[in-house]
Amino acid sequence: MDFWTVKNITGRILVGLRWWNHIDEDGKSHWVFESRKASKKKHLETASESRLFWLSLVICPVIWIFFLFTSLIKLKIDYTLIVIIGISLQGANLYGYVRCKVGSKKQLSGIATTFLGQQILRSTLSGKTTADDTN
Repeated sequence: MDFWTVKNITGRILVGLRWWNHIDEDGKSHWVFESRKASKKKHLETASESRLFWLSLVICPVIWIFFLFTSLIKLKIDYTLIVIIGISLQGANLYGYVRCKVGSKKQLSGIATTFLGQQILRSTLSGKTTADDTN
């Protein structure tokens, strides 16, 4: 119930994002990730609603991971299956909404590459300035 509610109602109302899987007539699976355009907003979401949505979306998988470690430590192996299902559903929700927010997989990969390049550049420049300072 929680997965369905977050995926189909809360995401669309609070942040204007939704995603789903569509199977065409040939039997091929197509994933659709949508973001509401700024000009078509019927409901103006506030920054606090958006923060609440993203915070809860990130915290839920963390809680499920805590439950996983707890079930493994207490040797409650029968609960581990339920916890793994919870982690996979919450992880799918998080992944789906990140894809909606950021864009296509190509854009997501480009953002990661840009971030990595910026980090390498910063570390190189900071290493160079510390080397120049010692000379």
